[in-house]
Amino acid sequence: MGGLDLDLRKKPEGFSRYMDQKVTPDVLTFISDCIVNFLGGKDPQTVFTTKDLWDFQYFQKNTVAIFGKPSPTNEAARAEYDKFIAQPLKTLAFAQILKETKVGVRNTYQVTQSEILEYIAQNERNAWVFLVVYAEKVLTDSGFKDLESYKDKAKAGTVTQEDFELLKTKFESFMRGYTNINGDTEIRRIFPKVLNPYAVYHMINGSEDGRMTENRFAYSDLMYNRSNFRDLGKDKAITRQESEEIIVEKPELSAYKVQKAKNIIRRNHTASEVRDSFANGEATQVHHIFPEHEFPQISAYVENLILLTPQQHNTKAHPSNHTQTIDRSYQRECLLSKIDSIEASLRQGKDVYSKESFIHVINTGLSLDLSTNTTFDEVKAKINELYI
Repeated sequence: MGGLDLDLRKKPEGFSRYMDQKVTPDVLTFISDCIVNFLGGKDPQTVFTTKDLWDFQYFQKNTVAIFGKPSPTNEAARAEYDKFIAQPLKTLAFAQILKETKVGVRNTYQVTQSEILEYIAQNERNAWVFLVVYAEKVLTDSGFKDLESYKDKAKAGTVTQEDFELLKTKFESFMRGYTNINGDTEIRRIFPKVLNPYAVYHMINGSEDGRMTENRFAYSDLMYNRSNFRDLGKDKAITRQESEEIIVEKPELSAYKVQKAKNIIRRNHTASEVRDSFANGEATQVHHIFPEHEFPQISAYVENLILLTPQQHNTKAHPSNHTQTIDRSYQRECLLSKIDSIEASLRQGKDVYSKESFIHVINTGLSLDLSTNTTFDEVKAKINELYI
């Protein structure tokens, strides 16, 4: 985003709604995923509206299952869904990932940065990283530097409620001065959406119920669809990774994430990733290298999924098509082939995979403790050693 100018003081189109109440990592990744799936094989320049997404069956099915909302077909829910879809679209438009055009009384959208949209659509973590980078970029370009001084005090352990109140007051003045949002209530709803992703990233105190949190802000509490973890106390001793692993997901959400990850694999691979004698034919099967029923915590990681042909999947990965059985020697082949896919993707500058996530998958599936600094060649050597 380095080349963009997101200075609110210059009042670019859509500047007032650069951030909003519904723009959380889980909602942003979901709406982005809906856009990606809505466009499907269509021309990337296809124009769409909020209503198009609302009427999209993929959106209707998953928004009910994941967020527990009333059906989008219920007209009484229109006001709620207008914000749920429109607010993330506004943020994506201001970030110039989408192009927003006013046509009569409605806004239309086109994708202008498909790779970034795909990155955000992949998972909540990517959406969260985007929000951190994006908010910092908007505030820096707009001359708002108070967030950094608050961070420095928080990291030093000297931040006080008065420091927090001062930051909030300055943010409110900044918003009233440089956007068209003048109501205190609305600005105070936006403030946590700017501060809290940043607070999680820097492991500092955030905002909750209008006050500074006693401890650093928890990743799980960024989510619109968050569970209630008040009883855990969000202790400072809990690491960022541990705080993520605390999240207990509904089965519907887990199923959606797995299917979304499989869709990503299919969009990014057209042939089997394992080049053996069974690789001929159309590759239609997305296989969990480490079985979903044994390792649910990594079931939605694209680094744990590999595209195979039906013959590879049903006779090699799962001998005699016993889906609860894994052939260990073929599991080894899948892991080595996945490394090749990941390395090739990273060399091309794509954001589909990350080495860190693959190391996490390997550590989980093989009960290892490899560092994220481990090279791919070292991982391959370790795999060959373990599967002798």
